[in-house]
Amino acid sequence: MKYNEPMLCNDALEGKNIIVTGGGSGLGKSMTRYFLQLGAKVVITSRNFEKLQLAADELMQETGGEVLPLTCDVRHYEQVEHMLNDAVSQLGFINGLVNNAAGNFISPTERLSARAFDTIIDIVLKGSKNATLALGKYWIKEHVKPARILNIVTTYAWTGSAYVVPSATAKAGVLAMTRSLAVEWAKYGISSNAIAPGPFPTKGAWDRLLPGDLKEKFDPAKKIPLKRVGEHQELANLAAYLMSDYAAYINGEVITIDGGEWLYGAGEFNQLEQIPEAMWDMLEQMIKKKKK
Repeated sequence: MKYNEPMLCNDALEGKNIIVTGGGSGLGKSMTRYFLQLGAKVVITSRNFEKLQLAADELMQETGGEVLPLTCDVRHYEQVEHMLNDAVSQLGFINGLVNNAAGNFISPTERLSARAFDTIIDIVLKGSKNATLALGKYWIKEHVKPARILNIVTTYAWTGSAYVVPSATAKAGVLAMTRSLAVEWAKYGISSNAIAPGPFPTKGAWDRLLPGDLKEKFDPAKKIPLKRVGEHQELANLAAYLMSDYAAYINGEVITIDGGEWLYGAGEFNQLEQIPEAMWDMLEQMIKKKKK
């Protein structure tokens, strides 16, 4: 078996009904596809119903699974409640939530308007809060258990990052919510975990973040110890595991899947790997002479 192949047995999510926000494109679509292959029924949401319907038709034809596309702007709690009510009325119950909807752009912070900053906060942090709160209230009231929350964060949620400050701020809030609710809601049979992905390029998101030839100049693979970016199936495998009953004892955890990228940036001397062997030989001789 290869790292970019499906990992779990085909019925691992049988009987699960899962909401994936932002599930019609990018990583959300990749996770949805694998959830369907494993037997789950999936609700995908976004603001653009036309794109959602196209994605749903494609995924159902490809997997034979059941996809319910529902329009929802996660920034507005009443829309989230309405989406949830529709999902329950059509599927019977929901027992999984993947908070995947996000927004981001690269910019010096001083160039951002307050509205631009708020847009990212509203989608990432407020949107995740809205979906989590609506589903949590529903699960507790209806005694749905086990129930699983999976939040998609990022490694700079705990380190911070220049030039994506709104995203870093919002993701840090989502990370705190993940860990806090893991403790508070465990008594209701609700687990809360997160994935912190490194670079998993998606055409839409990466074209917006790194337009033109910036993708070549700032090739993310160059700062990853494994010297490659992630495959969507790798992240889908991890997400499916965390949403399955195999992960019943995992709660409050944030799993990094980035090929060692953030650790590479954290190490004081990690970039010394760029020194050629001949120079290492010369440095070694210099050190030996100094010791003598």
